[in-house]
Amino acid sequence: MPQPSLLSLRCAPVRAACRPSAIAIAFVLAAAGNAALAQGTAYVSSEKDSALTMIDLGTLAVKGTIATCKRARHIQLTPERQIMVACTDSNQADLIDPASGKSVRRIPLGDEPEAFDLSPDGKVIYVSNEDAGEASFIDTASGKKLRSVKVGAEPEGVKVSADGKTLYVTSEVASLVHVIDTATGKVVKNVKVGKRPRRMAITPDGKELWVTNELGASVSIVSTATHEVIDTLKFEVKGARAEDITPVGIQMTSDGKRAFVGLGRANHVAFVDVAARKVGSLVLVGKRAWNVTLDKAQARLYVVNGLSDDVTVVDVAGAKAIKSVPVGRVPYGLVIVE
Repeated sequence: MPQPSLLSLRCAPVRAACRPSAIAIAFVLAAAGNAALAQGTAYVSSEKDSALTMIDLGTLAVKGTIATCKRARHIQLTPERQIMVACTDSNQADLIDPASGKSVRRIPLGDEPEAFDLSPDGKVIYVSNEDAGEASFIDTASGKKLRSVKVGAEPEGVKVSADGKTLYVTSEVASLVHVIDTATGKVVKNVKVGKRPRRMAITPDGKELWVTNELGASVSIVSTATHEVIDTLKFEVKGARAEDITPVGIQMTSDGKRAFVGLGRANHVAFVDVAARKVGSLVLVGKRAWNVTLDKAQARLYVVNGLSDDVTVVDVAGAKAIKSVPVGRVPYGLVIVE
């Protein structure tokens, strides 16, 4: 005997017609919303595996891997929607076509590349070369080095402004953000921020640069007009020592109202009100919450956990973790193709 649907259970059998209840409508709408999230793939880089792990956004299950170069770390999409991943031990970027799941070509990035960013038109790769203490400008098409800019020891984060005119590079050892004119390759200013700065985000209006300080348990907020620190946001997690609050990954919503910060060894992600400079929610995730990525709808946040070898999927509206997905060994970064 067929089972009655949720809608039919709400209707009296003597009625010729009935209206679905609010609960039933909510159930249907929720199902439709989940279906909307079900298209696309997350690609996760891993420092200990020469492969990217693919997560199906609908089922939140691993659906395969793609071979890549050695020690895959920073990863992002090109303007052409191809996947670019920096491989530190191969001194290369691997350019991967998500449609075929195959490498298109390899691009030399110099010694010990870790993080990078692309010019707005995708023609130049700006990369941090950790051992050399340099930021390199690489021609994407030819793979030739256009110039190198000397910066502080152990450069890490790389971020280019929306107009492509200014490049920001963090130096972990010097606790500086180097402000570089991309046209001349000159360092125009060195901005003192917190201890061991790692990654950056620029507010959508272009007015502020947010810099995570791994050993400062903080974010330094820098004015892009004056290149001065105008505020500092400190993080606290109940039960965690200050030295275990190690923020690295950061992403903002497209409207610039909220930022998400992975708090490293504190095993949490902070939901930050950008205007108020306050932490709203703290969500428990995996071990060493490293990098964070929002999906296109900004409904789910994907948190890469470097020490538990997994990705935590967080429901943004509910500020709660909904699933942990095992991935490669020592996962580093994640991009989403929808």
